[in-house]
Amino acid sequence: MQRVALLLCLSITGCASSQRPAAADRWLLTGTRLYVAPDAPPMDNAWMVVSGGKIEAVGSASEAPPTGLRRADACGGGVITAGFQNSHVHFTDPAFAGAVGRSLEELQPPLTGMTTRFGFTTVVDTGSDPANTLALRQRIERGELRGPAILSVGAPLYPQNGIPFYLRDLPPALLQQLAQPATAEEARAIVRKSFESGAQGTKLFIATPQGHGEIRRMSSDIARAVVAETRGLGGLTMVHPTDPEGVSAAVQAGVDILVHTTIDPPKSAWSAELVSQLVARNVSVVPTLQLWGYELTKAKLPADVRDGIVADAERQLAAFSSAGGQVLFGTDVGYMTDLDPTQEYVLMAHAGLTPMQILASLTTAPAARWSAAERRGRVKPGLDADLVVLGGDPATDVRRFSDVKCTIRAGKELFVRSP
Repeated sequence: MQRVALLLCLSITGCASSQRPAAADRWLLTGTRLYVAPDAPPMDNAWMVVSGGKIEAVGSASEAPPTGLRRADACGGGVITAGFQNSHVHFTDPAFAGAVGRSLEELQPPLTGMTTRFGFTTVVDTGSDPANTLALRQRIERGELRGPAILSVGAPLYPQNGIPFYLRDLPPALLQQLAQPATAEEARAIVRKSFESGAQGTKLFIATPQGHGEIRRMSSDIARAVVAETRGLGGLTMVHPTDPEGVSAAVQAGVDILVHTTIDPPKSAWSAELVSQLVARNVSVVPTLQLWGYELTKAKLPADVRDGIVADAERQLAAFSSAGGQVLFGTDVGYMTDLDPTQEYVLMAHAGLTPMQILASLTTAPAARWSAAERRGRVKPGLDADLVVLGGDPATDVRRFSDVKCTIRAGKELFVRSP
């Protein structure tokens, strides 16, 4: 009879695939509160079943969870949200060099400390050694390292003869590798090669400071060619704008994402017309407010001057968000050695964003921007089990977004805070 049952099972198409995952892959997570999405009511005393890396079911205290499942006790009892995305990181720290051959003991601590320690299940690398970043991504996907999904824009493109002054101290051999296309066709070829090497987007330095107040600008035909080529390959174009004129040039070129607000020139402001254009053209903004204080502190500017400049950037974010613009969370970590994103949350709130708007910038907004909303960004049955468990409710204090108890990607625990 057992042989007959087995033969019947094997003869039915999909019999094996319809079976539930092994018990080890099916487990229960409980929380004091669960944010299904920023635009949905939270669920208190919630639970969820994770099965085969996906969210199988979600419920609250009014309905009992399934019994007999393994419980993720180390991650239980917190505030659950969808996994976070940091939309501006760099894997340029020497700790990541030689990723193809470095040991787990060497790579895991810096990878955890920069990403999963703070709830990031997806990150966008906006400029590193493409081959090294690809090696790091491949080792994560093979399960050799516990890390986030890495989206990459490869190596950035700069204006012709337009390497910014703050990069000129790089080794000459590295400087020679920085792309400065002189023609639109040359730029298109660079984009194609980058995508062949594993990139999912392109980054442009559309305007670069040369020192002493000089700004070098990318020609509009090159910028438009890059956008068109990138879009044709199914990717997004990200832009370092430097100043409001660079923002305007980015809008006219048709880019998808600004990777910074701007602090040049002093008292830099985005006009109402410029903000309207950004929103109308569906350009997203990564504010990186924390970066400005970090840079200005290095420049040893007085605190009151530094705070006034950061406030200018906050006003840009406030105007953009109030007009309905899509905000994506990002910190420029990797370039910025301060790994803790808490100050970014505080500054975004100071600019007027609500806790749920900040949560959207971490979850639903980047998922939508990268055409991944059908897989992630919400806590919903059928979506990937990319989750963050926080030690407290960010609705009461945005600093709680950094109070990460557990980070889970595709049902696997990437980070569990020690008791």
